[in-house]
Amino acid sequence: MPMRAALILLAALALASGPGSAAGKDPVRVGFLTVNSGALAAGGRQMHEGLTLYLKQHGNKLAGRDIEVITLDTAGQPATTRTRTQEAVERYNVHVIIGPLAAFEALAINDYVRQAKVPVISPSAAAEDLTQRNPNPWFVRAVGSSAQFNQPFGEYAAKTLKYKRIATIGDDFAFGHETTAGFQRTFEDNGGKVVQKLWSPLNVADYGSYIAQIKPDVDAVYASFAGANGLRFLRQYAEYGLKGKVPVLGNMTTVDEGILKNMGDEAVGVVSSGWYSAAIDNPDNRKFVEAVRAAYGADPGYYTAGAYTAAMFLDLALQKVKGKVEDKEAFMKALRSVHVENGFRGPIRIDEYGNPVLNVYIRKVERKDGRLQNTVIQTVPDVSQFWKYQPKEFLAQPVYSRDFPPAKHLEP
Repeated sequence: MPMRAALILLAALALASGPGSAAGKDPVRVGFLTVNSGALAAGGRQMHEGLTLYLKQHGNKLAGRDIEVITLDTAGQPATTRTRTQEAVERYNVHVIIGPLAAFEALAINDYVRQAKVPVISPSAAAEDLTQRNPNPWFVRAVGSSAQFNQPFGEYAAKTLKYKRIATIGDDFAFGHETTAGFQRTFEDNGGKVVQKLWSPLNVADYGSYIAQIKPDVDAVYASFAGANGLRFLRQYAEYGLKGKVPVLGNMTTVDEGILKNMGDEAVGVVSSGWYSAAIDNPDNRKFVEAVRAAYGADPGYYTAGAYTAAMFLDLALQKVKGKVEDKEAFMKALRSVHVENGFRGPIRIDEYGNPVLNVYIRKVERKDGRLQNTVIQTVPDVSQFWKYQPKEFLAQPVYSRDFPPAKHLEP
């Protein structure tokens, strides 16, 4: 089979082989859209680890049925993602899709998913409008939307940290746009001003020219990066002598545990927000972190936790329909009614748009027991994708983007 084609994995091959499918039923076929190459490949590998771990812990059997995982590499390219999605549905007849990774990939398959009526559980892709103005009835998100965990953070920066003037820098694609926009809106709603906005290409190799542009008199820099870009930015930020002079605030993935393990003192002190931290202090998370460390020698972060949660959603929904995933409408209804009372990430429930309402954690990078961690310094409970805004008011405005909300306080 050509390398570009799907790599079919019976999850059991990576685990222990088990008996035939329960009650003579065929396996539940899961199309797993991930990234094995390019700038986002590290996140794709971690997604695979999270999904594999959950299935291993459950003997590769959920609700009495074997699970067959069909892994397809999207390469982080929208056109390829659409092709792989069609392949999963039309060639492999998958019952459900877990993936894709990036926001722009989810947007690329939105219309096809609606047409094919295939249930999708998103473990990472956080494109806002799939669960807002244009909600896809076949789409459920296991993680927060892009802006969801940044909206409390903007308020925190203004009201708790007392910052007045902030410069932002982020990846120039949908996720970077939406995370920055959510932060900007609430920061400015609470009296702050974003006085500078810088955008860098997703595959940029050198941040020097961008760092040199940062205004030296801002109170802090808000950085929104995915993949390994946060690592490169923070290293160069320190090399240019700004560490210790201008504090860095980060979105969740800027200092994600997946790359934090490769960072040094340049990351210490970075304050960020997210829907997960490996340092969340509850029994379920301690067990989860221990399992990931034992299996992969690293702490779980955004992509590992997201895929693990997606597998958990699949499990809970299958239990509700007694394994009958072929009844797509009933299975989709079950997915949209998932409610986790006390999970490793805290309580989670799905809103009417298919998006989770969840805890948001304000975190600070610290060194503990010889490793860097995102220590939780504040928990913001029960955060919806609309934050404190009324949904009707929120949805009447444009989707968060590079240009919305408008930057009214930019300085020359």
